[in-house]
Parts: sequence; structure tokens; C-alpha cells
Amino acid sequence: MANVSIASVKKRFGGVGVLHGVGIEIPDGSFTVLVGPSGCGKSTLLRMIAGLESISEGDILIGGKVVNQMPPKERDIAMVFQNYALYPHMTVRQNMAFSLSLAKVDPKVAEAKVARAAEILALGALLDRYPRQLSGGQRQRVAMGRAIVRDPQVFLFDEPLSNLDAKLRVAMRSEIKELHQRLKTTSIYVTHDQIEAMTMGDQIVVMRDGRIEQTGSPLDLYDHPANQFVAGFIGSPAMNFLPGTLRRHGGEVQVELAGGIAVPAPPDAGGADGQPVILGTRPEHLALVGESPGAIAAVVAVTEPTGMDTFVACRHHGVDLAAVFRERHQLAPGSTIHLRPDAQRAHVFDAATGQRLVA
Repeated sequence: MANVSIASVKKRFGGVGVLHGVGIEIPDGSFTVLVGPSGCGKSTLLRMIAGLESISEGDILIGGKVVNQMPPKERDIAMVFQNYALYPHMTVRQNMAFSLSLAKVDPKVAEAKVARAAEILALGALLDRYPRQLSGGQRQRVAMGRAIVRDPQVFLFDEPLSNLDAKLRVAMRSEIKELHQRLKTTSIYVTHDQIEAMTMGDQIVVMRDGRIEQTGSPLDLYDHPANQFVAGFIGSPAMNFLPGTLRRHGGEVQVELAGGIAVPAPPDAGGADGQPVILGTRPEHLALVGESPGAIAAVVAVTEPTGMDTFVACRHHGVDLAAVFRERHQLAPGSTIHLRPDAQRAHVFDAATGQRLVA
């Protein structure tokens, strides 16, 4: 196992910058998730750690050693790809042992390593099958087994679940997390799916346009987003954003929304009186109330009962809102409901910069 340090790393393809001075500390034994929209640079960064892409500027260190010029095979890493990358003419056993045979590992030692990985991943009954005889989830387990047998310092995962159906993705998320808890190998995982990031990572790195927006634990990012982008990206359904104006009256802070509705701002809200702001509130932090001061009037568009809760899509003066209630409600499309945000859990963002305003 080893820590990974990414120090002011930049990547350019010709004259086009893809990564702009990225810096991340990945502790030994941690599970770090790089998450962000397509094109944000997360897969490029992972390939640079693996040695599959060159570094234009900055340093990458694995276990304290600068690996910028080191070929992939000498970095002591193992990578699990999105498309499994299994050899179709080899059995599961042969696929898993292939890297060991290339390294001229003693056959008995290799056999023991394959047997151990097969036991961890419940592949014992599949060792003599070929990839074409396996399901998508089984192929992904074989790909992970091939990585485990190498006993690397660092595991790299490049969107390994994106080819699986929704139910299997949930199961594989648990398997990968359980695998990490058992092996405790430093792991770096790339995904565009924020649910995967929230449920799997010890540390999440949110990226956009080749830059890091915020780094922290899943719940830290969820509860204390640094800006409007992180607030909107982390969480499903996404956070609601309502444009308004900050109002300060003595010690009281409110956000005046469209239609003149004033709702309490969070106690720690920063910003000046009269400043244009965005009020952020998560769907589950909206309470269904009667018509009253500080309640947001919204017109119901769609109601989606899931059994466990009720999702309601509605609109307030042309702004889309989502609300999630644990209770079951029958709300007719076109009807008006009143919602009260939980001020303790709301956020205020600067309308111009998107940064969260904290006193």
C-alpha cells in the first residue's frame, strides 16, 4: 500500500489545456473517488497516475517516489477498466494469472494467488470458463481478480460499473467497497455517477473543466458544499436553487424571493444587504405546510409515489422545484402547495460567483 500525491499537475494536448494545476493528497489505504461531468479531466488524471498519459507539468508521487518518467509496469499499480479488457481466448484462470506469468512468478505461487483472489470474489466455480460464458458482473469480478493477484500498492478503477444494468451496479458497488475494506489497498475510483461517489468513497474529489471544485468526505460535501456547482452535482434529486435578494434587518437575515416572499436564511449566511443571491435547499429539506408567511407557493407539475416516499416536481414563478416527502400525498397537477425550507440546512450562494456565502 502507498499514499499518492498529485502536485500541481497540468495536462495539455497540443495547445489545449485539459488539467490546470491539480493537487490532491490520497492517503495510504483510502478509497478516493474522482467525480465530475464528462470532459472534466478525471479519466485523463487517472491515466496519468497509471502512466498511460504523459504529464505536461507537475509531479505524481506513489509511495513518496516521483513516477513521472516511470513506465506503467514499474509503478506497482493495477487498473480495472470500464470494458473489462479480458482476453477472449483465455479462461478465467488464465486471464487472472496472465500478468503473473509475464512477471515469471513461480507457477505454484501464481496458482495460490489466483485461488485466493477467486475465493475473495466468489469465482471458484468459474475458473475454467471463457469470458463469453460470463455475465457482465462476472466479467467485472474477473477483471478485479486480475488486479488483486498482482498485490499492487494502488488500485485504479476507470468507471468500472458503467456497462452494467442498474440493479447489478448497486450489487457491484457493495462488492468493491467490501473488497477495499478487506484488502485496505489505496484505491482511486473514477465515475460520473455521484451516487457511486457518495456510497463508496472515503474522500471525494469533485472536478470541473480540469480543476478541483472541492475535496472532502461524502457527508462534508453534501452538508457543506463550497459552491453552487458542488451543491448541484452532489445529491439526488439535485438541490433546488431559487434566485433572490439578501435582506438584513438587525440580527435577522432573510432571502427575498420572487413574488416578495421572504424566507429565513441559514444562521451562518454571509453577504451584504441587497446582494443578489441564490438560495439552495435540498428536496428532502422542504416541508409541506399550509399557506403562511415564509412559505413558498408552488404549482404542482408531477407527483411520483415510490412507496418509500413521494417525489413532487413543481414550479415557483417559473423556477423548477423538487420536493421529497416521506409521507404519501395525493397532489393534483396544477394545484398549489406551500413549502417551507429548513433554514438550518439551507445555503446561500453569491449569484455572480456561485460561491457559498458564510459569515
